[in-house]
Amino acid sequence: MLRVIRTTLLGSLAVCVVGAAGCVFVVPPDELAERGAVAAAEPDPSAPRMAPLDTLHFADVSDSTEIIGAVQVIFTRYENTFVAIAREYGLGNDALRRANPSVDHWLPGEGTPVYLPTSSILPQVPREGIVVNLPSMRLYYFERDGDDADRASITTYPIGIGREGWATPLGEAKVTDKIVDPTWYPPASVRQDHAERGDPLPPVVPPGPDNPLGRHAMVLSLPGYLIHGTNRPAGVGLRVSAGCIRLYPEHIEALFERVPRGTPVRIVNEPVLAGWHDGELYLEAHAPLEEDGRDLAEAAADAIAKALERAGRPDYEIDAEAVAAIVAEQRGIPLPIGRESPSPVEYLATARIVENTVEMQSAETAAALDL
Repeated sequence: MLRVIRTTLLGSLAVCVVGAAGCVFVVPPDELAERGAVAAAEPDPSAPRMAPLDTLHFADVSDSTEIIGAVQVIFTRYENTFVAIAREYGLGNDALRRANPSVDHWLPGEGTPVYLPTSSILPQVPREGIVVNLPSMRLYYFERDGDDADRASITTYPIGIGREGWATPLGEAKVTDKIVDPTWYPPASVRQDHAERGDPLPPVVPPGPDNPLGRHAMVLSLPGYLIHGTNRPAGVGLRVSAGCIRLYPEHIEALFERVPRGTPVRIVNEPVLAGWHDGELYLEAHAPLEEDGRDLAEAAADAIAKALERAGRPDYEIDAEAVAAIVAEQRGIPLPIGRESPSPVEYLATARIVENTVEMQSAETAAALDL
């Protein structure tokens, strides 16, 4: 059995995975910043552009698969904004910003490389129905063919979730109903909150462009909570709702058609995930929810320990520097952490360079849509 020991050594946090390859030394974020965090890779701007991959839909995925999708990179045009880029490539607003911390999200500039975090480590939970991971602000829908219980088709979408004080609840639920063109009856608490912010709400909001539920809503067995669309797509990938889970209009429409009533829904809080791909171990770290007081270094050590145990590879050697950088930067991209693996910088330098298919949109237009 692997054990995780947390101690302090020479001013750094030492997270020891006992029974694995010694200790993984995770440096605190402020100390790492002083040393210089992992630099951004610089993809070749003269390289040929490839077609973007479909990173939302994956057919016939084995249950042994732990990572789906692939990291991609585009070169921006002058008027591109992160709001437009995120929606075009099926990403949330905050996920794109965190993957590119040094890039201006309103005016990234002409020819700026922007990494698309279109790869993710699947949460370690049963693969059935809908799974939502709050820190990554991502929804996964697993569909199984009855003839092969060990494989599933996976669809994944970015989501918006409840803001601090209105957190989306953790736990298990089911889809109990599906409504097209829903009417919204804002709870008294929501109406009071809006009134205090100078944005009073009516007691009933009918279907239409002013309805924040959008055109499709799936009712959950958690009283008062829905998975729904939105009339403000820029909020997808942010903590802006009163607890419900919101999707881009085109995503909820597609999901709505495929999810039957009775589908199980599992909502989890996994800010750090570890997963295997082609024999290499990867680590993915997201900014924790504001109300989550856990130690990310400790969470990373726990995720790594479980991954090593899961694969039966206690002697796999971990690159402590890579772990420290990933935990500190929280870019939301799965990055290799094996001692013999490429460094995070080297790995990002190999990202698939794809065509920029974003329609032109001015910063002023995007700002008008932002929340």
